[in-house]
Amino acid sequence: MPYDCTEPAPVPDQTADAPSVKPNRPGTAAAEAAVRTLLAFAGDDPTREGLLDTPSRVARAYQEMFAGYEVDPHAFLERTFSETDGYDEMVVMRDIAFVSHCEHHMLPFIGSAHVAYLPDRRVVGISKLARVVDAFARRLQIQEKLTVQIADAIDTVLEPHGVGVVLRAQHQCMTLRGVGKPGVSMVTSRMTGAFRENPATRREFLAMIGEA
Repeated sequence: MPYDCTEPAPVPDQTADAPSVKPNRPGTAAAEAAVRTLLAFAGDDPTREGLLDTPSRVARAYQEMFAGYEVDPHAFLERTFSETDGYDEMVVMRDIAFVSHCEHHMLPFIGSAHVAYLPDRRVVGISKLARVVDAFARRLQIQEKLTVQIADAIDTVLEPHGVGVVLRAQHQCMTLRGVGKPGVSMVTSRMTGAFRENPATRREFLAMIGEA
């Protein structure tokens, strides 16, 4: 029987997932009903065999793609190490792959992040920098805001002499629709402390990541 998108969506039974649902956050059943509506809006029949399990798959995919709402990125940076034998040079992680979603069209933008900081007595495990990027990326974003959030989290928690963050990404909202320009990438940066105030430090960072 063809799906009638004019019918009101059924009221979901959220009893099963109530303990994990945040206030005002719909449950899984409501999310799946919304996907069925979008499938019908696209012109297809959500009741046909190939689409029967699509709503549940999409709901699970959303939980994974937007898992950043469930974590505090600052917490990844709280465990630091002060036994560095006086190391005070730049710490740089290049080419941290990320996938985020444009908050305007909910389409992916995919790219890499370069993150650097000048430590002040303490450093953080390198995997934690990648986790901070991932945590902020797995939310609805714009690239400019994502860049600022990553840099400011590191600056706030580690209190280094400075932080540098550069993101380069391709936006599917620009390549799949609208102006339709594939292959175009967007570059954003955020510099704090010595990276902003000292041109030599900034140039060193940009040279190390190939953006000089």
